[in-house]
Amino acid sequence: CVDQSGSMITSTVYAAVFGAVLASMRSVSTKMVAFDTAVADLTDELVDPVDLLFGVHLGGGTDIGRALAYCGGLVERPAKTIMVLITDLYEGGDPALMLRRAASLVRSGVRLICLLALNDRGAPFYDHHNASRFAALGIPTFACTPDLFPELMAAAIQGEDLELWAARRDITVARGE
Repeated sequence: CVDQSGSMITSTVYAAVFGAVLASMRSVSTKMVAFDTAVADLTDELVDPVDLLFGVHLGGGTDIGRALAYCGGLVERPAKTIMVLITDLYEGGDPALMLRRAASLVRSGVRLICLLALNDRGAPFYDHHNASRFAALGIPTFACTPDLFPELMAAAIQGEDLELWAARRDITVARGE
């Protein structure tokens, strides 16, 4: 679930790489959803995620809550689902609704991971308040570079503690309020 709002422009390259990694994993079923205030399901066009993400230019505001609701509707087996939300967490919609939808996914058994946006130098930029609120829900919330993303996904699939995984790599993890 990739944020394509205007504030994510510098993070598009990273999101495209993450999408390419997921699409190349033949042992998992991957769905690709991009969003701003609208939601675009790109799953049927997932042949080349890099071209796909660079070809879709939503770029408006941000409604993470709407995107989470849509993605939640795609979940068939919550306990077997890893949902990766790539965003800066600057919510233009209703922040309380966004948090309720994230909490609902977690309660259902979905393993929700929030990967924070990276700027053009690879440094994280995001809404710290919402990151803390996600972390308080038990959602691992941190920035991950493309070189570590395959390892992160392997750890997630194996059910590892992702906060511990990140700490071992000196990755700063958002803490709950």
